[in-house]
Amino acid sequence: MATKQLPRRWLYNSFGVILAIVITLVLASAGVVKAYYYNNVRQAMLSQANYIDSLLVRYSEDSSVDFYTQMRRTVEGFAEKERMELMAIDPSGKVIITSSGFEPEDTLYMPDYESALASTQRTGEYIGTLNKEKVIAITRLTEVNSDDLQAMRYVVSLTLVDRQIVMIIAAITLVGMAILFFVIFSSSYFISSIVNPVGRIGETARRIAQGDFDARLTKTNDDEIGELCDTINYMAEELSTTEQMKNEFISSVSHELRTPLTAIKGWGETLASGDMDQETLQKGMHVILSETDRLSSMVEELLDFSRIQNGRFTMNFDKVDIVAELSDAVLMFSERAKRDHIALEYQEPDGFAVMRADRNRLRQVFVNIIDNALKYSDSGDTVTVTAAISPDKFTVSIADTGIGISPEDLPKVKTKFYKANSTRRGSGIGLAVADEIVRMHGGTLDITSKLGEGTTVTIALPLMQKETKPAEPGHTP
Repeated sequence: MATKQLPRRWLYNSFGVILAIVITLVLASAGVVKAYYYNNVRQAMLSQANYIDSLLVRYSEDSSVDFYTQMRRTVEGFAEKERMELMAIDPSGKVIITSSGFEPEDTLYMPDYESALASTQRTGEYIGTLNKEKVIAITRLTEVNSDDLQAMRYVVSLTLVDRQIVMIIAAITLVGMAILFFVIFSSSYFISSIVNPVGRIGETARRIAQGDFDARLTKTNDDEIGELCDTINYMAEELSTTEQMKNEFISSVSHELRTPLTAIKGWGETLASGDMDQETLQKGMHVILSETDRLSSMVEELLDFSRIQNGRFTMNFDKVDIVAELSDAVLMFSERAKRDHIALEYQEPDGFAVMRADRNRLRQVFVNIIDNALKYSDSGDTVTVTAAISPDKFTVSIADTGIGISPEDLPKVKTKFYKANSTRRGSGIGLAVADEIVRMHGGTLDITSKLGEGTTVTIALPLMQKETKPAEPGHTP
């Protein structure tokens, strides 16, 4: 629904904004054009008024001519009478002569004349309707001292001017409509090139969310949308891989749990029958106890992994001798190595390696790594544990000559749920837990391996710095 709404909102918002801008520009342009044309007409009328005024003043000062006669000739022979009408007004406010030659009405409406009488500039203006025609009228009081003349009035029809203004505004409106059409066209192109692909991305994302990890997007553009398509496809691949690893993990854990449970159930039924000798009883109890320990270890490993995922994996830090913990872990596997005919060699360093650590978690790491080394080794192989102490860190290397890890599996062995070799027992999360414990201690866990030659796990942990006591007074250190 949101995808269907987005194009409409995009178009409405773009169209609405541009429409408001275009309307504003058209109205502003109309005002500017109208003011420009009206001002040009006004300036032309005032220019004629100035010319006529100067001409009348010259006639009034020339005693050789009759002023009234010259005034009449000036009005009736007005050169611009095709474009504007000139009227002579006597001191009583009556129009006595017009350039058109027609006798004016006695009740001619002249608000511009009244404005001129009240103005200090001796000029009045009126824009309005006269005889059902829109006109602009300007009246100028003359400087001539005469009983026959008080003012000259100039009237211009605005019909043609308004028609020209309408044509220009119509042209501007057409340009505005063209802009609107372009906006709609470009928005439609934008919607088809961006919004529609976003809709397809959303549809594909929903398919992926519903478990269809084979859904993929076709990249059409090398832009942000194309990059988003690549990201969605990469996400689908990673989710598919994770889902496959999770399924394999569940299958592996189910198998790992079923094996000891089958052994415990079988021996439990045998012991329940009561018909056995002491040796068989002891053997059955040993199997039940060992398989119970194995189940307990697996469950604890799963719980640790769950705590890591939920952020509830806690540590109890204290001063710990790492060498002692490593030695105890190696000792735990000595009998198992003999039983499996695997040589377990331990090169114990001299001295102590003290750091702040969680004793049980650190031993868990060593036990897990050594257990993996034995698990992925066969009869006749060798597991070598080497430790080294430097001033600031403790390094332990656990190397085996077992089956090794393939190059494509090596980068993933510390990933949750991942199990490189499904033929060997284990849940596939031991290394992930061990890596997290080492990281929380401020150390590193690195793995190198060659398929068919063996694997080496190197753990580096930071040591506590030795405190230096200040020299006593009077003694030179």
